[in-house]
Amino acid sequence: MDHTIIFQPSGRRGLVPEGTTILEAARRLGVGIEAVCGEQLVCGKCRVKVMEGKFPKEDITSSMGHLSGLDEKEVKVLQRKESEENIRLACSTKIYGDVLVFVPEASRTGKQVVSKAAGKIKVKLKPAVRKYYVELPLPSLDDPLGDFERLEEALAKAHGAKKLSIDYRVLQQLPDAIRKGDWKVTATVWQGREVIRVEPGKVESSIGLAVDIGTTTCAGYLTDLNTGEVLATESMMNPQVRYGEDVMSRITYCMMNEGTGLKELQQTIIEGLNTIAKQAAKKAGCSPEDISEMTLVGNTAMHHILLGINPEYMGVAPFTPALHESVDVKADRFGIHILPAGNVHVMPIEAGFVGADNVGCLIADQPHKRKEMTLLIDIGTNGELVLGNKEKLISCSCATGPALEGAQIEFGMRAAPGAIERIKINPKTLEATYKVIGNDEWSDGKTNMQAKGICGSAIIDAIAEMFKAGILRKNGQINMDLKSPRLRKGDKGVTEYVLAWKHETSIDQDIVVNQKDVRAIQLAKGALYSGCLIMMRKLGIRKFDRLAVAGAFGSHIDKVEAMVIGMFPDCDLKKVEYIGNAAGDGARIALLNVDRRREANEIARKVEYVELALEEDFNDRFGEAMQFPHMFDEFPHLKGILPGKAQEAA
Repeated sequence: MDHTIIFQPSGRRGLVPEGTTILEAARRLGVGIEAVCGEQLVCGKCRVKVMEGKFPKEDITSSMGHLSGLDEKEVKVLQRKESEENIRLACSTKIYGDVLVFVPEASRTGKQVVSKAAGKIKVKLKPAVRKYYVELPLPSLDDPLGDFERLEEALAKAHGAKKLSIDYRVLQQLPDAIRKGDWKVTATVWQGREVIRVEPGKVESSIGLAVDIGTTTCAGYLTDLNTGEVLATESMMNPQVRYGEDVMSRITYCMMNEGTGLKELQQTIIEGLNTIAKQAAKKAGCSPEDISEMTLVGNTAMHHILLGINPEYMGVAPFTPALHESVDVKADRFGIHILPAGNVHVMPIEAGFVGADNVGCLIADQPHKRKEMTLLIDIGTNGELVLGNKEKLISCSCATGPALEGAQIEFGMRAAPGAIERIKINPKTLEATYKVIGNDEWSDGKTNMQAKGICGSAIIDAIAEMFKAGILRKNGQINMDLKSPRLRKGDKGVTEYVLAWKHETSIDQDIVVNQKDVRAIQLAKGALYSGCLIMMRKLGIRKFDRLAVAGAFGSHIDKVEAMVIGMFPDCDLKKVEYIGNAAGDGARIALLNVDRRREANEIARKVEYVELALEEDFNDRFGEAMQFPHMFDEFPHLKGILPGKAQEAA
């Protein structure tokens, strides 16, 4: 009997025979787990966390009861607390039922490639946090003014900072700090109204942290508030992926585990933020407590879960969020390990499925200040679209990412060493060549490329190349009339195209793209395209002047291949701009300028949200957009690129 095992955060899944160990299953599926002791149960490097409960999106129920029991050696290696938290050793734990396993960072051999580098931003420096050096007059019997009042007077006289309050914890430490500095101190003031730190002597360094909490990945940018320079960048997989690939899976988990689910998810992301703060500070040679403010962006579900707000109601119509405005919360109230009195600024959201991450994109790219009609697509696990200019902006949201990022694809995986990242198919021979992350060479059909699976950028390449070569018909059906050893019916009777032969892989099996994979991409790209068309109709336009592609994933896709499959309407490819992690750039802008925070709140309320599901013609537009590149629309900018009849239509 075979059972389903799913590994997170890689997203790899497959069927394995009953009695297979988790480590053996990982090797079969190309998931790297440390096992330096040769499976002798002594190193403990292969620790994994077993998730329990129903996971509707993955269509499995995962349980500790689906595994072999703890043996004596495993009991000796694992701490009691670990066993209580469902931690097991992959090398000795056998599978007797469906299971979802999370592989912690420390147990992974192949690190995920989280590409969210800081972009270049232009912003006037006006941070919420400022440091002021003052020299206080010594108290005497004739002048016994309190320490804080003395500090307040000095700050008002030297820097014009008046009517200040002081954080309670800082007040407790104030007398010692002042005397340690011999009455010369540096006060850290937030928003010109509250003293959040007092340090002995003169301290000029002022540091903040901007974080983009994505559904799949998180990225933090440790930033010098005096210069705007990024001191360190730290990225990681969002540890919440163990609870589901997308936002609906996590909302469902909260609903099905009432009382505990939300707390689990909140604590998980807070632990992730603490890891980012700690690692970034270490890179910059400072302490996490030197971080005096943090700005955060994320989609609405990530926003609510972080704040500990029940996300259930934004998961059902009319998808109402708890609030739209930005939020300021003390770091220690969250349990976030930066300066305890420091502020955590959570940016505003637009709608139920268009969150603070999209607002970050807006203040970074500023389509609301442009004359040219801009289509901004932020491609992540959830696709968010904005169309317009300074006259008017509208937005919508559609589910795209799980398929485009490797989930829901038979051999899909996230970007990591061993993932196929680029693909070309010869239209005459139907032979494929590809590149793998970690190897600069293209495949030659003979060399073992150590391929493990296909990441998002390669999935788009594969579908586009198959279509251009005639392997895919316009309706997405694999053309089995063609003669090639790469075209066949798989073990389950599903038609498929072989990208990499067994001898080229590290998983001891062929890597293929099958008919189900093609359909998953059709659904994702159809949602994006139909969203674009409906917004264009709403604004009464037939074309746009500029396409801005945001998101770490978006920056890796080939714009020609993306247009070939119909991810967006025809446009001049010279007008396509990759703007990188604009959400993270927006978070940095908000960190460095308080006026831009006000702008963010204003623009979040001005953008008109379009609920695609309520549009009468959405199903028709969606059905038309399922075809490659579209059922009817012309693509003059792909002249000479599209195949056969599709080219004639263009």
